[in-house]
Amino acid sequence: MSRPRRVVIVGGGISGLATAFALQEQAAAKGLSLECTVLESGSSWGGKIVTHRIGDLVTEAGPDSFLSQKHAGLELCAKLGLTDQLINTNETGKRAFVLHGSRLHELPEGLVSFVPRQLGPFLRSGLLSWTGLARMGLDVLIPRGSSDGDESLASFFRRRFGPQAFERVLEPLMAGIYAGDAEQMSLKATFPRFFELEQRYGSIIRGMTAEKKQTPPMSSSGPKRTMFVSLKNGLGDLVTALQARLEQQGVECRLGCRVDALRVRSHQPGRWMYDLILNEGSAVSAEHLVLATPAYVSADLLRPLTPIAGGLLEMIPYASTATIAMAYPAELVAGAVEGFGFIVPRIAGRDLIAATWTSLKWPHRAPAGQVLIRCYVGGVGREGVLQFDDAKLVATVRAELTALCGIAAEPSYVEVNRWWKAMPQYTLGHLNRLDQLDAALSRYPGLVLTGAGYRGVGIPDCIRDGALAAAKIIQDVAGTHPA
Repeated sequence: MSRPRRVVIVGGGISGLATAFALQEQAAAKGLSLECTVLESGSSWGGKIVTHRIGDLVTEAGPDSFLSQKHAGLELCAKLGLTDQLINTNETGKRAFVLHGSRLHELPEGLVSFVPRQLGPFLRSGLLSWTGLARMGLDVLIPRGSSDGDESLASFFRRRFGPQAFERVLEPLMAGIYAGDAEQMSLKATFPRFFELEQRYGSIIRGMTAEKKQTPPMSSSGPKRTMFVSLKNGLGDLVTALQARLEQQGVECRLGCRVDALRVRSHQPGRWMYDLILNEGSAVSAEHLVLATPAYVSADLLRPLTPIAGGLLEMIPYASTATIAMAYPAELVAGAVEGFGFIVPRIAGRDLIAATWTSLKWPHRAPAGQVLIRCYVGGVGREGVLQFDDAKLVATVRAELTALCGIAAEPSYVEVNRWWKAMPQYTLGHLNRLDQLDAALSRYPGLVLTGAGYRGVGIPDCIRDGALAAAKIIQDVAGTHPA
């Protein structure tokens, strides 16, 4: 019997852990024997998925949910036995607001998807003038754009819906996902569905209406899921269950192991052995290597092997953000919070990007009699506020809440979480650079990149991309494994 092939995964965030899980699953299906090691430089697993439990409060330092429409997240939860822990957003209060002028305006149902279900609330929202509404409706008449090249989100949405709809609604929605600047973000890399709808139907509104009619009714066999879902006791349970399953499967999981350098040496004709030099001076070697690290970290490791790949990876910028969680006695904020929260357009010139009324949006997040709020700051062009110390940052956010919602009470609990260079930006030309990156790495079989920096920033995206990375490794192992 031939010896097991060695695979090392650098990075213990959701991408790295999901890759290791998929490797074990796919190797077992093909009858392949692997030795897998996951190296994480930090002191905990999960990357930006961090849940804090303070008494009966449950706060999320990073992401607080994931899209149910992207099935990779739900499928992984099912495999880990977490399906019964999944929770939907609360049935009541399903409203969101956007700042326009000096007050918060409700986002009418359907406005986000550009297909309003009720025309009255859409017209009465006050977000758009009559001319702005008419300009948005011209989407059904404007000819499709060219399929060649790339286009920024700002250019695309202004062209299709006009400047009012873009600046007052679409820009804050898009920026809230990527913490980016729509003027620089690639449409094809961030929201390819809109590009595809335009190319197929010649109109976004017409395309989404047609596809809604073609969508078969949801099966009643499984539980109905809201657009966003989470776990009852926080997303940290996903990380805990995933890492525990990996150890049960014999995967070596090592914390506090920073990779300082990567070397390659000839393994056999056309093959390489990858030597990882760790921070304490030891080395780990493997025939197959997955870098599930931020693009700028992977750039430093790969530059000695291929300066072209290193340079391409350096061209993926990252934005810094922070989340500030605050708890209040419910009676002190009564009437000031309603719905699920609000977003703030860039043109408003405020430090606050968005706020979520966490305990109104999700069950099991705060005890009765308390309201939990989570605020977001930072992002491209708004990172100056992150230079404040915690006290000044909290004071700034509280002042914003007072001005926008009338919340002047003293919070009973405050938590600040800073995320430096945490959100990758898919700027214009991103997909072309990924193609060039693949070409630059093609001479290094057994080396694969995965993570939020490439083809999706959400949790399901990272899980899916980890499974694709695992499939490449399995294909490589199967192709070189002795019969």
